[in-house]
Amino acid sequence: MKISIERAVLLKAVSQAQSVVERRNTIPILANVLIEADEGNVRLRATDLDIEVVDRAPAMVENAGATTVSAVLLHEIIRKLPDGALVELINDPRTGRLQVSAGRSVFSLATLPKEDFPVMASSEYSANFSAPAKVLRRLFDKAKFAISTEETRYYLNGVYMHVAEGEGGRVLRCVATDGHRLARIDAALPEGAESMAGVIVPRKTVGELRKLLEEDDMEIAVSVSETKVRFATPDITLTSKVIDGTFPDYTRVIPTQNAKRLEVDAAEFAKAVDRVATVSSERSRAVKLALEDDKLVLSVNAPDSGAAEEELIVAYGDERLEIGFNAKYLLEIASQVDRENAVFMFNSSGDPTLMREGNDTSAVYVVMPMRV
Repeated sequence: MKISIERAVLLKAVSQAQSVVERRNTIPILANVLIEADEGNVRLRATDLDIEVVDRAPAMVENAGATTVSAVLLHEIIRKLPDGALVELINDPRTGRLQVSAGRSVFSLATLPKEDFPVMASSEYSANFSAPAKVLRRLFDKAKFAISTEETRYYLNGVYMHVAEGEGGRVLRCVATDGHRLARIDAALPEGAESMAGVIVPRKTVGELRKLLEEDDMEIAVSVSETKVRFATPDITLTSKVIDGTFPDYTRVIPTQNAKRLEVDAAEFAKAVDRVATVSSERSRAVKLALEDDKLVLSVNAPDSGAAEEELIVAYGDERLEIGFNAKYLLEIASQVDRENAVFMFNSSGDPTLMREGNDTSAVYVVMPMRV
């Protein structure tokens, strides 16, 4: 194999591939990236056996071929080469080395046989559809903060993507919850997604997917089966196993009877919560909200470190209410609001609270209160 490729093009492809590779590997080949070159293209493939990413890039291919080399090492070398450099990759099967050269820099890297590299079995996908990158980005970005990190409840360790009944008909919906907070985000149902099986997309896959969704005008091809999900752009294909479990019935957690309505400037609210939470103890980080007559008083009382209080002018016309929340959860939910105002719907100090952006019901959040 002998190819020449621009440093910037190669760096982008290697970056995507090496981020999938686990740093601690008991199987040496999984630390490597598979480089395949043929007819003006080079493909870089990396996997951790649960996720596989394939990145295609244009290259000048003098001799076709394939080999595997340490993903992290190759990334570090390409990253440190000067901008605008032309990188030459030459694989010599006799010595088992890959020569990487650019200008006066020459590196000789150990390789492993391409035959040892595991390729994820292709799946029969039951649903295939495409959606704009910005639609998928919104669905996953707004939901991912609520993904559980508790390994025992593994079925909550991802975002549940499925078809659901929304207010105006069927929608593509993403839901995540950790039992303390919940995010439910809706988008128009793309053509071809009607028969999609509901799948739980793992946390790591959600993180990797984010790199495919940077360009607003990009169309992403999505394929779903009961065991796998695939997201593809013309250059990158990300295939992942889905979490084998049943996502709980989240609809029972979303309150429908909450009548006490608070409307507040989302940015001001987040800053105020952040300020008063400065004195709270790390363990609980509890913030108390006291509401009455268009006034919100945020307070924290931490006996070991001090107390803080801040008053905000808000829109609230219901009976007096005092309720406590974990400051971190409040901040994360407030930071999801793209519009100016956040609307909170309360029932009592012991019941779950609903939050949405203005009158928009396509993004709904639930947060459980705590005693203060």
